[in-house]
Amino acid sequence: MTMAGNTAYVRGGIGRRIAIMISAWLAMCGAGGMAHADIWVLDKQASVITFTYDHFGLSRQGGRFGNLEGTLEFSPTEPETGAVDITVRAAAISTGVAELDQLLRSPDFFNAQRFPTLQFKSTGVRKTAERRGEIDGELTMLGVTQPVTLQVTWNYTGEYPLSSINPVYQGKWVSGFSARTVIERSKWGMKRGIPLLSDEVAIAIEAEFLKAD
Repeated sequence: MTMAGNTAYVRGGIGRRIAIMISAWLAMCGAGGMAHADIWVLDKQASVITFTYDHFGLSRQGGRFGNLEGTLEFSPTEPETGAVDITVRAAAISTGVAELDQLLRSPDFFNAQRFPTLQFKSTGVRKTAERRGEIDGELTMLGVTQPVTLQVTWNYTGEYPLSSINPVYQGKWVSGFSARTVIERSKWGMKRGIPLLSDEVAIAIEAEFLKAD
């Protein structure tokens, strides 16, 4: 084979290898140029949002929201490509004190009749450590949208832990997360009681998601 032939052969071989690599990358990433993330649905029975605030400097009081709804796009190998969308019903607030629940649902606080839902929708995800990350997003409450960043711990992804002893759970995949943040409620126009009732509210989220079929 001549020098020219060798050169053409080498170039052709490199070209074929590059073409194979590009084809494999495109197959993995899909048309959007990103790795495919699985779709997960929030498990209402195993997810809750709790909050605490300073109560007259005497103690920290708080409550919880249940009956959450939401979806998650998540790939354990590329968590940065994920996204989450959670909806909270304002009337579902519970403190254990009926009179306080009614007050918090009133126009002085969550105004549940006029603004029946709160929503958090992510805008970006950053991995900060092994199984830890930050989720930037927008929280809409009382008709106002403000940025919020969640500090998130990824607890588990896999077949439901009870699957080995209960066949009902076999083949069901679940992902679990814990998240924390602190907000200033006045940014959403909720100002009653400040400063005797703290502006800062600490929020904790425990969420489990079931993989969609």
